[in-house]
Amino acid sequence: MSRGAKNQVFNDVTIIDIAEEGKGVGKADDFVLFVEKAVPGDVVDVQVYRSKKNFGEAKIIGLKQASEHRVEPFCEHFGTCGGCKWQHMTYDAQLQFKQKSVSDALSRLAKIEVDGTMPIVPSPADRYYRNKLEFTFSNKRWLYDGESREDEALNMNALGFHIPGRFDKILDVRHCYLQADPSNDIRNRIDEFAKQNGYTYYDLRNHTGALRNLIIRTSSTGELMVIVVFAYPTEEEVNKLMAFVEADFPEITSLLYILNEKKNDTIFDQDVVAWKGPEYIHEEMNGIKFRIGPKSFYQTNSIQALRLYEITRDFAGFKGDELVYDLYTGAGTIANFVAGNVREVVGVEYVPSAIEDAKINSAINNITNTKFYAGDMKDVLSAEFVAEHGKPDVIITDPPRAGMHPDVVARLMEIEADKIVYVSCNAATQARDLLVLKEKYDTVKIQPVDMFPHTQHVENVVLLRIKK
Repeated sequence: MSRGAKNQVFNDVTIIDIAEEGKGVGKADDFVLFVEKAVPGDVVDVQVYRSKKNFGEAKIIGLKQASEHRVEPFCEHFGTCGGCKWQHMTYDAQLQFKQKSVSDALSRLAKIEVDGTMPIVPSPADRYYRNKLEFTFSNKRWLYDGESREDEALNMNALGFHIPGRFDKILDVRHCYLQADPSNDIRNRIDEFAKQNGYTYYDLRNHTGALRNLIIRTSSTGELMVIVVFAYPTEEEVNKLMAFVEADFPEITSLLYILNEKKNDTIFDQDVVAWKGPEYIHEEMNGIKFRIGPKSFYQTNSIQALRLYEITRDFAGFKGDELVYDLYTGAGTIANFVAGNVREVVGVEYVPSAIEDAKINSAINNITNTKFYAGDMKDVLSAEFVAEHGKPDVIITDPPRAGMHPDVVARLMEIEADKIVYVSCNAATQARDLLVLKEKYDTVKIQPVDMFPHTQHVENVVLLRIKK
């Protein structure tokens, strides 16, 4: 058998680190093993299930010695659901490894001195911290242990989350610890009603079925939005389900539905029908109100979003007379958050509907010193754009996981703003961009922030100052 062949067993492997995707890292001589559900400090017997030339992916078949960081997961769905991959690790250990992942990425990929990195900001809540969840209806339920596909009485409909790596299999979620009440109750009651009344659940391969998705948004103001996404229902099915949800949950302030017959689940190009209430709810942050629509982007951990924006504002060190560019502005949350501290903010974002949200958010807060533009960042942020709006004193950039396009990084090098505050949800792509920017900028401050407990994801804020 070749080294690390599929199904090969390695005994007494010590887990020494944790990888970006959340798997434990061990070695058998010089063969690297990425081990599911392994915690640094564990000693385990493992079996390889996927083999490459220099590494293998493996699962634990025997826990010889448990790490001091290992704890019992609190969710019954842990290990099947792909949502909270680090529940088997103490929260202190999670923070430690997130801090290390940021430092490793910046030192290794950007060759930046990271000794002065500030301690990661923990999330005040590690359960029920999300303000938005999306569930999927499917007629291909993932079977629990002990269930048999041969059982003809088995109900194969499910409302829950995708099984990792299986686009067509859905875990029927009983209780999720990510979103506060009444999220679980709403999902379970809709699921129960639909099954009792013979609704068809979406078939992800054949694109048939009445019910497709369920989106629940909560807010710190107590407002509640529920969006039911149908695929191929009858008018009676729509009316019956929506009337049931309205009657059973009078606390819902915005009850909406969408008919989506497309092959993909995205709703950005779909019409929204308001069944009850307005097509939005509000979030409040530092006295500023944000209108959240069914398609709006808003940081999903509301409490930590405030902390993230405070750090961004504090890193910029505004004096009150600055011109600020806010790149990848989304619904203008950062732009409107800092507007009271500066002369003017110019926000740019790819999604036109997000820019409309940003303008509304300025209007409802009587903020008059913001301007927003929609378009591809590498095209909008031109020399002409800078000539028209003025050279910014500070640039705030908060790009998606892929980081900034090379053309955008090149433009920042040309603009030469005094300061850049770079907010990132992916330290590796942030490091790639910083490697280019370091030719003209010094890294002054680094602050990791934990937005998503029990996952490997970490936000990181970096302050860059132009070299004199």
